[in-house]
Amino acid sequence: MPHTETQLKHLHLSELHERAQELGLPDYRLMGRDELVEALSEEQPEAAAPEREPDERDDEPAEDRPSGRQRDRRRRKREHSQQGRDRAELEQADDSDDADSDTDEEPAETEPVTGILDRMPQGYGFLRLTGLSSAEGDVYVSASQIRRCELRPGDEVTGPARSPRRGERHRALIRVETVNGNEPEGERHEFEDLTPVAPSRRLVLEGEGHDPLVRAVEVLAPLALGQRVLVLCEPRSGRSTLLRGIGATVAATGARLIVLLADERPEEVTVWKRALPEADIVAAPADQEPIDQARAAELAIGFAKRRAEAGEDVVVLVDSLSRLALGYRDPARIKLLFGAGRELDEEGSGSLTIVGTVLDGDDAADGTREALETTENVLLRLDAELAAKGITPALIVDECRVSSEETLRDPEEMKKVRKLRAELEEMDPEEAAKALGERVAGTKTNAELLDSI
Repeated sequence: MPHTETQLKHLHLSELHERAQELGLPDYRLMGRDELVEALSEEQPEAAAPEREPDERDDEPAEDRPSGRQRDRRRRKREHSQQGRDRAELEQADDSDDADSDTDEEPAETEPVTGILDRMPQGYGFLRLTGLSSAEGDVYVSASQIRRCELRPGDEVTGPARSPRRGERHRALIRVETVNGNEPEGERHEFEDLTPVAPSRRLVLEGEGHDPLVRAVEVLAPLALGQRVLVLCEPRSGRSTLLRGIGATVAATGARLIVLLADERPEEVTVWKRALPEADIVAAPADQEPIDQARAAELAIGFAKRRAEAGEDVVVLVDSLSRLALGYRDPARIKLLFGAGRELDEEGSGSLTIVGTVLDGDDAADGTREALETTENVLLRLDAELAAKGITPALIVDECRVSSEETLRDPEEMKKVRKLRAELEEMDPEEAAKALGERVAGTKTNAELLDSI
């Protein structure tokens, strides 16, 4: 039975989630309580209204929407900002596209397209045709098509697209022909309904050319597909070296690699693209609005979930979770994103590994770390003071840990690692890092290192 907005505000969160699931509200678990109440009130069946041309202010949370002169000033400011791409997308008219999608007549000139669905907060979306970032030629998908085919962020969608009409900036999808390679009406796995199990397939972070920091991590906390790896760090402590080393290992295994860069400098995005050309780079740079950074993150994680549902092993590197929390304005929302990492037990399903950094000193760092506490199954701690002294690896050894380590190492290796840890824990952090660095530098492989203990 439909509820008024006032009634929704008095419901328990679990009841709101149940109502959202009944209505098929996408990404409802990622929403805050007030945002969820607003979304549910808009989705009431009797309140359904004809789709209208998207408006810029729809991107803003309800509690932050300005009024009167404030809204006019903000609109004028945005017109001169660097968000021209987003404004152009918002100018696409829903009504004309829905007319295409609801009729049997197809325009004379169409072109088959395949892209990844990026869903906007207002309900409509775009097919990203070149990776996961927006580009010229992206195809508009109306809200009615998304509802009718129950499309989710990250879905790979194919279908014919028509040319833009007068006043439109984008081609528009005529109909949905396939979703992730299957019929739109076919049965689909839901990532959240699949059974998570303990990670057991190890990623070996060593080999020719690997950085000593990467090898040290492999000794202290072995990584595996399906883990949630939390890296606590500071600027200039070696986090980029570590993440790129992990990325190089992932690329060599054939697993799909996604790199999500939140609030990063544009030149850093270029460095990442050159270092890991095999990766899907999703950049939410510092010159983007926070809400656009959050949307980029949801597209990256949504795409990763869709690929894991289809049986792929996917690794997402996030730098950084704390900066992304600023975009969400709520560190608790990051827990839902980070917590998506898991190994899936169902036949035909894959895994989703998430490696994320939390930067000490960020405004949201403390809240993000508290929100993620106990969610991770691998914790690594990098220290800028050690790095500044030229100590490699710049790891706080006694703060690095991994859950269910016995399932990733054989008994003999486990015995040697415990002996090494016992030696290092008797030293202060600087001495321990130096001792570990000397052992890494004096051996070619970690197997040789452990054999020397």
